[in-house]
Amino acid sequence: MIIYWIAGNGTYQATTWEHCEKRDLISGLPDALIGHILSFLTTKEAASTSVLSTKWRHLFAFVSNLDLDDSIYVDPLKKVISTRIRGAPILLEEYAPNYISTSFTDFVDRVLALQGDSSIHKFSLKIEDGDNHVDPTRVFDWILNVLQRGGASDLNLYMALEMDPVIPSKIFSTETLVKLKLSGTIIHVEDVYLPKLKTLYLGSVNFLNHGLGLTKLLSGCHMLEDLVLDSLNWFLWKFVSFSNPKCVSFDTPNLVYLEFTDATANNYPKVNFDSLVEAKIDLKASFQGSFSQGFEDYGFMGNATAFVRRICNVKIFYLSSDTLEELTFCCESIPLFINLTHLSIESNPKVGWESLPGLLKNSPNLETLVLQGLVHKSTYRCGDVCLCKPCEDKEKEIPTSLSSSPVKVLKVLKFGEIFDDHDIDEQINQVKHFLQTMPNLEQLVLYYDPSFKENVTKVTTELQKFPRVASRKCEIQLISDDLYLSSRWGSSPSLEEPDWVFSGDFCQLYEE
Repeated sequence: MIIYWIAGNGTYQATTWEHCEKRDLISGLPDALIGHILSFLTTKEAASTSVLSTKWRHLFAFVSNLDLDDSIYVDPLKKVISTRIRGAPILLEEYAPNYISTSFTDFVDRVLALQGDSSIHKFSLKIEDGDNHVDPTRVFDWILNVLQRGGASDLNLYMALEMDPVIPSKIFSTETLVKLKLSGTIIHVEDVYLPKLKTLYLGSVNFLNHGLGLTKLLSGCHMLEDLVLDSLNWFLWKFVSFSNPKCVSFDTPNLVYLEFTDATANNYPKVNFDSLVEAKIDLKASFQGSFSQGFEDYGFMGNATAFVRRICNVKIFYLSSDTLEELTFCCESIPLFINLTHLSIESNPKVGWESLPGLLKNSPNLETLVLQGLVHKSTYRCGDVCLCKPCEDKEKEIPTSLSSSPVKVLKVLKFGEIFDDHDIDEQINQVKHFLQTMPNLEQLVLYYDPSFKENVTKVTTELQKFPRVASRKCEIQLISDDLYLSSRWGSSPSLEEPDWVFSGDFCQLYEE
């Protein structure tokens, strides 16, 4: 076999396979290229190549990405110690942490020493074992070492340290940072200048100056495009009582995607989402009171509609069951979603669909509706979206949201999810109600995960017995891991029954 390659001077070279087996082709590559190859290895593996020769010790300086994780020392060591000291678990608890922390800290020191003053573009440091007693001072020295070299564009710090230290403030004045991810630490914001930062992730962090710290941090990120706030404490805990945030504001006119989970605030004085296209909202009910006062003294707080009406320009909208419930208790009416084409609703057996009729009625251009489950709390305020109205309320005027709905595609996830003996019957009837009521429906997709195989027979039989639909263009698909069932009503009014096509392992079960 003849092998061709391009040498460092740009000329073509050729050799035989037998000759290659006796040569070190890797070492002959340009230093920068070898450093680039080493960047695809784990930091521990890349650093271990420095023992090959004096040249390889020098080559490690070309590695521009460092990913340091204490778990590469923690887990294997615990396994070895528990094997060698099988009968003494106390010794494992006493001596393992110190040995682990010494091994990891020495390893990081050696890695940074091998790097010299070379720039590091991406630096990731994860200290996840809270018992390893890593000295925070050593950790901060590592971070400052990387930042002082210049050129760092991606910084990821996760530090579950025993002392909850405050991270160095120099991080917030690093002009080269493009991506910053901070988790499990305390932040003290003084001067912030991050002119190139585009992505900021804050997870389970605390600010020494509370809400002012976050405001000050964001004010120094003029190019920010992606912001993730994960598990931040908006409210302060007090002894035997808790409260909700009173005011929350957003001034992000260029934001196009928002995923927001929080306790509902009393007021949203400024919410600027002029460019928002897609939103995933999970607003939870908040309470005011104390445990000593008893449940009767609790009151619902917050106004979810005040927030939702500020994002009514979205095209894609995901609502949790908690948010759906919050909208039910709000005094303000549901706004008009003139641009909304895709709506996804999470269902919960403890939450009703009272606010769903208003959402559907105020979405004149809605094309796709996704229901993440059909099981919900029975109530008389669901309008015509379901069949859970008590008999005594049938004579009352019922809002028509489905019968005037423009929805063309209806997807039902978790179809067949069972909480009690009557759930499957109620879900089948609910599907029939959709078919009878929605005049523009072109496709109904049921994603079925049956608890028992015999339910598949029941569902397919019931659906085949039902020829009457509001839209004769509607196609039904029943999809699961073991079954694909598709039906289509013909466009001719004389065709009274649908044509069904089966495929999957359950076909034989049905035929029997």
